[in-house]
Amino acid sequence: MNPLKVLIVDDEPLARARLARQLQQLENCALLGEAADAEAALQQVERLDPDLVLLDIEMPGENGLELARRLSARDFPPALIFCTAHDQFALPAFATAAAGYLLKPVNAEQLGEAIAKVQRLSKPQRNLIEGGEKPQTGRSRIKAISRRGVELLEVESIRCFVADSKYVVAHHDGGETILDESLKELEGEFGERFVRVHRNALVAIGFITGLRKDGGNYRVELSGVAEQPLVSRRLLAGVKDLMAEMC
Repeated sequence: MNPLKVLIVDDEPLARARLARQLQQLENCALLGEAADAEAALQQVERLDPDLVLLDIEMPGENGLELARRLSARDFPPALIFCTAHDQFALPAFATAAAGYLLKPVNAEQLGEAIAKVQRLSKPQRNLIEGGEKPQTGRSRIKAISRRGVELLEVESIRCFVADSKYVVAHHDGGETILDESLKELEGEFGERFVRVHRNALVAIGFITGLRKDGGNYRVELSGVAEQPLVSRRLLAGVKDLMAEMC
């Protein structure tokens, strides 16, 4: 597995040093850099492109929650784990799609567990690629909108769901069809058969055939369709692990 590239953002030097020492004890983690405020953090994210940001909340100037919202709006956002002395910010923190919320002084074991979750595949997804029975949760057909009107689309024919503007497009063996559902809803229902590779894409595990390098990015190759969804940098290592286990 490629090391997880980590950026620490905290205005307290001792807190940064503590997290840095704990990261050194964890496998598959590489500390890219540190920042003491939001402005410096944004510059570091732009320059270093970290997979994960360990983020304090109360800092001079723009606070950690405001910074998290700005980072989450990026095309390739890093994962976020808040490390703070205050428990009252948990709800707004998770509203930014944070992967974890740890209270200071951060415990090394809890930090390791939170980081492990960033790249961990769900158990149903692992069971599927390891040869277990194909999960049958969720609908077998989805209501879709086509030129012919409203029709039912077989889920087993779908290679990927890709968010496009205000719609989600299902790419399947018969073409492309617009759905009136969000990726979040689809992931919640079909997360055992589809894996998220990007904030804008879910792909069917059973139809993955490879990864193709496209400049500085990677795309997932799928059998039966031309669509090749982008893989976010944060999720790339997990996708590679998934493909290794499929071999």
